[in-house]
Amino acid sequence: MIEFTDIDREDFANLLGEIAEAYMPFGKFGPQDYPPRGVPITDLPPEYLMWFKERGFPKGRLGELIEAVYDIKGVGADEVFAPIRQQRGGRYSLHKKKPKTDF
Repeated sequence: MIEFTDIDREDFANLLGEIAEAYMPFGKFGPQDYPPRGVPITDLPPEYLMWFKERGFPKGRLGELIEAVYDIKGVGADEVFAPIRQQRGGRYSLHKKKPKTDF
């Protein structure tokens, strides 16, 4: 786990850069349900992040990044993601689009 009190500005900026590029590659917020890349990890719902906290974050760098997002949101600092969201055109919508019917 990253201790944010011990991280310097450059390291934090680099971490945010990695987080900005990370999308959920699997599961209910992955590309299968949210094409083409899945949901950006900055916009994963708190309940989903808590689920990982309780059951274990994914292995590797993705898990570390998701855990960092969990920690950042957990201390009420979600606003640090605002520039990332602004660059992408806003918060990612988690409402699935319903297929059109011809009725």
